[in-house]
Amino acid sequence: MGKTTLACAAAIGHAQRGRRVLVASIDQAHSVADAFGITIARMPGTTAGIHRVTERLDAVEIDSLALLEQRFRDTTRLIAAGGRHEHGFDLTALDPAELTGLPGVQELLALAEVVELAGSDEWDIVIVDCGATADLQRTIAAPATLLGYLERIWPQHERVGAAIGPDLRLAVVVATLERAVEAVTAIRDLLADRERTTARLVTVPERVALAEAARTRSAMALLNMRLDGVIVNKVLDQLDSASRAPADPVVRWYRERRAGQLDIIAELERVMADVPIVVAAHTGTEPVGLAPLGALAGTVCEERVGVDGGVANGAPSTVRLESGAGVDSIYAMRMHLPLVDPASLSLGRAEDDLIVGADGVRQRVRLASVLRRCEVDSAELDGHSLVVRFRPNPAVWPQHSDGTPL
Repeated sequence: MGKTTLACAAAIGHAQRGRRVLVASIDQAHSVADAFGITIARMPGTTAGIHRVTERLDAVEIDSLALLEQRFRDTTRLIAAGGRHEHGFDLTALDPAELTGLPGVQELLALAEVVELAGSDEWDIVIVDCGATADLQRTIAAPATLLGYLERIWPQHERVGAAIGPDLRLAVVVATLERAVEAVTAIRDLLADRERTTARLVTVPERVALAEAARTRSAMALLNMRLDGVIVNKVLDQLDSASRAPADPVVRWYRERRAGQLDIIAELERVMADVPIVVAAHTGTEPVGLAPLGALAGTVCEERVGVDGGVANGAPSTVRLESGAGVDSIYAMRMHLPLVDPASLSLGRAEDDLIVGADGVRQRVRLASVLRRCEVDSAELDGHSLVVRFRPNPAVWPQHSDGTPL
């Protein structure tokens, strides 16, 4: 029993409470159908592949490989219609299978489908069953990373200039690219919308898993994802004392194992004191089908919502004037970053971005406009927050008409 099972159980719980729910799998190793005990057609589009599970519950397994081939062929046909040109690169000569190894392509296509589904009025809640933790982190980071690099390699103003030139085919390429940029921007914005989008982490009561969960929480904060809870899965129930003699080796093992699990849960609650921890009991047999999943629904479909360190929704970082004025000012940027290993913290500056590395994840953080004319002065960890202080760069700081700094 893992994340897919619990996602399906949570979906049933929401449906039982009168909500219209869609479970969408973007994990290429799809198992939503297996959890529900049904057959779902895996279609490159979503509409034809949506399966009605119950009156208020639907499911879809998004085939990102098929999506990639379909969208690529649509794009190459559109570009081919623009005529010939002599720039030495023929996109239509590529086979879509060649693109499957490009990092993030399939994930972005799957997320684009999720964004479209989330914008529909057909469902109140869309639960996305993702892949493994490391894959999820790359998927979340992909939209902002792609948009950032595209803007540096081929800025929008240069693309616009190319589109209005005499090369019709290049104009079609730019138009197609702009459609892709619009779709990726919608993905980035939905992921960053802390009112609409949250993440829920599934782990097990083991030491190694606890450490991974803590690092994942750090990564989620750095990626600006709101973590609204952690589900600790497969926790042994309390044993009925009358069922067996305490001296029985099986009973002794069971109780020791359960005590160890409770110690780990207590440690997790200490480490993540500001995030709701939900315990899902070990069910014994694997819960497959609506009835067994429905028995879990009340546990995993919690209404509690964590605020992840008290950070207001939509405001993962804050900037304030700490002291001074003009070029003598000191500005402090504070961002929520609950690190597991403070020694893993690294900072860098690239143009208008601050590059933050922590617990094995590195992310570009867009600086507020006032900080783009500043240089990093110092940085420190303050509890679960990273505080970076900036000092104005006199060479680029705004000036009065007489040349003196503002």
